[in-house]
Amino acid sequence: MAQSSSITYDKRSTHEGLIRGEVYFVDASVLHLREFVDVETTVERLLYVYQYMDAHEQLRFRYDNTGHHKQLNLPTYPHHKHEGSDKQVVPSPAPDLAAVLGEIETLVQLPQ
Repeated sequence: MAQSSSITYDKRSTHEGLIRGEVYFVDASVLHLREFVDVETTVERLLYVYQYMDAHEQLRFRYDNTGHHKQLNLPTYPHHKHEGSDKQVVPSPAPDLAAVLGEIETLVQLPQ
């Protein structure tokens, strides 16, 4: 399913860092990801964004935990998912990268 990827790591302190990158799929869709993590005692994701775009650069979904939708009173706040557009926001528990890749696996169109 995945065709290529590009991941960078930016150490911010002795135990904090930013992971960012892209995973490119065989149907020209792409996952953009960012995680700001603290690994002092365990791996804690302080911030995450997983944004999946189709081959036409249209948003399929985005998971994130930024606090910009407090007014929606989501039961999973600040964790949420944008489905198909920035305006379609639904509650969602915090996924990990494996879960996001599993969801993308069901959406990728394999070449004929």
